[in-house]
Amino acid sequence: MAKTTVAVLFGGRSSEHAISCVTAGGIMDVVDRDAYDIVPIGITKDGAFTLQVDDPARWAIHDRHLPEVLDNGTRVAFPTSPASRDLVVSHADGTVTTVPDVDVVFPILHGPFGEDGTIQGLLEIAGLPYVGDGVLASALAMDKHVAKAVLEHAGLRVAPWTTVLRRQWASDPVDVAESVAAHGFPVFVKPARAGSSMGVSRVDEPSQLGAAMDLAFEHDSKVIVEPRVVGREVEVAVLEGRDGVPRTSLPGEIVVPEDGFYDFESKYLGGDESLLCPAPLTEPQTDEIRSIGARAFEAVGGAGLARVDCFLTDDGFVVNEVNTMPGFTPLSMYPRCWAATGVSYGELVTELIELGRAAVR
Repeated sequence: MAKTTVAVLFGGRSSEHAISCVTAGGIMDVVDRDAYDIVPIGITKDGAFTLQVDDPARWAIHDRHLPEVLDNGTRVAFPTSPASRDLVVSHADGTVTTVPDVDVVFPILHGPFGEDGTIQGLLEIAGLPYVGDGVLASALAMDKHVAKAVLEHAGLRVAPWTTVLRRQWASDPVDVAESVAAHGFPVFVKPARAGSSMGVSRVDEPSQLGAAMDLAFEHDSKVIVEPRVVGREVEVAVLEGRDGVPRTSLPGEIVVPEDGFYDFESKYLGGDESLLCPAPLTEPQTDEIRSIGARAFEAVGGAGLARVDCFLTDDGFVVNEVNTMPGFTPLSMYPRCWAATGVSYGELVTELIELGRAAVR
């Protein structure tokens, strides 16, 4: 039987470039080579689409050093018509080659210009099937402000928040600070459209707010401020169902130090001692968060995959956010939740590829 050609798209212009590379390496490492041919397309930090090496070790973390897509002079062009699924590769020496008949694209991209619906739109215009959520779900879930509003409308509890635009902060920081102070301290300041805890700060007193806002605005022009929600951080992985009914994993829990939060360092450079899979919950609690995960997935119009993050408070679960392209390294919560449910990393990759091939957009 002919192999399926999978273009793995990774890197990108967002601050989560390196983690995207690590995820791509993990996928290359476990994909069934008897069934799939991999075409690695790395997007540089400047946005150039390049043909890269199919070498999982090249994209791993070594001695706490994060990988990066470097510009090797190649350029990859997507089809200009849905009548073709060929990729055209221009090489540094002036030669041009073709990658024929790409069956599906696996966009392992986090943050802006990848997880926000932009790449999804490009692939739909090109007529290329792809893994994961569509344009609307990707764009909606990427914007924490909009996602909260949609989830709240769907009857799900969400954490309270204040949204601040860069122009508001620049023109009247005192008014913004007063609005933020109404939440009480501590608060968390986050870019509205970023992930992997990039640009996130915990603010314990008013004097720290300015620096936290400035950091968040380095990553986005829109920032949300949330009060600390006292509760356990519990997450559930969602996978599109072949019958249209979302499948959910056993939940996992993030164990956060009392004086901190689950930051980038903890997620990717500090080992995996912060994650518990499955989470130590009662059976009713497990059933409830799995139901919440499926409802949230459907509320945003999900397809393929998502991770739904919640807080378990004394009053029950509160939805924090929906991630349409969650961290997907072998040690990330999403694959670990599925592993605890009986689906291995390799099986998960295969299922997502096949869901992408079969998707009707």
